[in-house]
Amino acid sequence: MVIIAFSPKSSKILPNIVCKNFKHCAVLIRNNDGFLLYQFMSRKHLYIIQIKARDIKILTKHGWRFVYVPCALPCIFPIKTMTCVNLAKYAIGLHAPFVQTPDSLYHRIYD
Repeated sequence: MVIIAFSPKSSKILPNIVCKNFKHCAVLIRNNDGFLLYQFMSRKHLYIIQIKARDIKILTKHGWRFVYVPCALPCIFPIKTMTCVNLAKYAIGLHAPFVQTPDSLYHRIYD
């Protein structure tokens, strides 16, 4: 099971201009002690953050949305991608070239 987290805030300029509701997404993987959050920062920087269920509740209060996707994680994960959306699409195995923003990814998964 893979969880995709969507954030209404971003520190980057372009997502704040182009995206309407969600401006960033992250991948969560279940771990023994909690979850691993794969935070995409730039093309060569991917931060792995250990979080607990309590932290998910805190992020939910700050506007984050979490979508549970019942799929298997690819054998080679994480990979170097260009955007956070490409990383999330790779994690869930979605092959949709026109899904390029967190909003469109959210609607593609949730609807």
